[in-house]
Amino acid sequence: MMDSIKLFFDYVSLFFILYLLIYSTFLFLSVAVGTSVLYKQLQMRQMKNELKHDYYIPISIIVPAYNEEITVVDTVISLLNSKYKLFEIIVVDDGSQDNTSRVLIDYFDLHEIQRPIRKLISCKPEEACYLGFRGNIPITLIRKKNGGKADSLNMGINASQFPYFICMDADSMLQDDALEKIIQPVLENRDVIACGGLVNIANGVTLKNGKVTKYKLPNNILIIMQALEYNRSFLASRILLDQFNGNLIISGAFGLFRKDMVVNVGGYDHSTLGEDMELVVKLHLFCRSHNIPYSIKYEPDAICWSQAPETMSDLIKQRRRWHLGLFQSLVKHRKLFAKPKYGVVSITSYTYYLFYELFSPFIELFGLLTIMLAFSFNLINVPFMILFYLIYAGFGAILSLTAFFARIHTQNLKLELGDVIKVISLCLLENAGLRLVIAFVRMTAFIKYKKKKKHWGKITRQKLNTDL
Repeated sequence: MMDSIKLFFDYVSLFFILYLLIYSTFLFLSVAVGTSVLYKQLQMRQMKNELKHDYYIPISIIVPAYNEEITVVDTVISLLNSKYKLFEIIVVDDGSQDNTSRVLIDYFDLHEIQRPIRKLISCKPEEACYLGFRGNIPITLIRKKNGGKADSLNMGINASQFPYFICMDADSMLQDDALEKIIQPVLENRDVIACGGLVNIANGVTLKNGKVTKYKLPNNILIIMQALEYNRSFLASRILLDQFNGNLIISGAFGLFRKDMVVNVGGYDHSTLGEDMELVVKLHLFCRSHNIPYSIKYEPDAICWSQAPETMSDLIKQRRRWHLGLFQSLVKHRKLFAKPKYGVVSITSYTYYLFYELFSPFIELFGLLTIMLAFSFNLINVPFMILFYLIYAGFGAILSLTAFFARIHTQNLKLELGDVIKVISLCLLENAGLRLVIAFVRMTAFIKYKKKKKHWGKITRQKLNTDL
């Protein structure tokens, strides 16, 4: 009996060694490649070795909004500060219960118009349409019946005039060169059908005329830990996956898409909380199934500043929604799993998101239960286990700091000494503390899943720091 138990723990140990080895290697490669790409782009900027052009592809910028009266005006202002020459702004008010539409109408002097909207993809009907101008930039506001974020984006696509569109959250701000940067992959290669931008945390950041004039980490330790997590998990991993056209996610906060391709796949899915990921996976699957040459890119020089949750309750809501969206996207497009005909998107990207994102909280729970069981049978070397955990946590902390300071340096941001101390002090807490909390949240995300699966989710907003 004891031999069988010991054999079981041997197999479990082998599984976790391989699991952690693969994950650690992926993290190391992500940070190494991500840092290398960021520094290479910095050198190109310093040598002025960038693509310069006087030709502008017209872009429609779609901003879905639900109860965003606090931030939506500042978001539109940040767009008007862009150096780009040819774009339109479309705000879609998804039946807000606050003054989202009223603050836009009053601030930008919008007037109601009669405008038929051709429904290329399904969405709830419009109730009213408003139009105004700032310079030569048209600002359109469409108020519609509540249908969710995906439905609002589909309405924006239907109303858009131009061949490329950008989806953007109503609590975000763009730097003045973000549009120029995110369109560059399209100018370099017309097979590019989508491109994601870099999403930074806006809390504590001040933008003036589209440029960062102040970058200071807030005293809220939850925000600082999220900043570390963003740079390690989001920035670095997406740069790595970009090297082989393997990104399955373009953040809903800032992404560029070719309109005709999105229309061909039916637009955003109304039935999922992860409409941003679902669309990207769907585009991969559609193009590979029909042998269409395509590329989905990630451009870390195209920078968007987006608010992060400032309270644990809001963070839990956000991460629960993200995990449900991941689950819905992977299940809906499960035909991608282990199919060599779909290339690296199937073998590498889908497999990674399945085992190291979707299943990871359950695998971590299984590991914790196994450790407790092994301890009860006196089959665990406690000092070795503690040492191994500290080494692993230290490894993660070093990668987090490397990714964070690489982004700060390559974006020419200045940190005060106090902020540097904050980041270094909290890197271990983020890796060993917040990570465990998020794992628990993701593991319990399916509670009340059917009841909440189409809700926007209410997160407290703070006024953005920008001006026209």
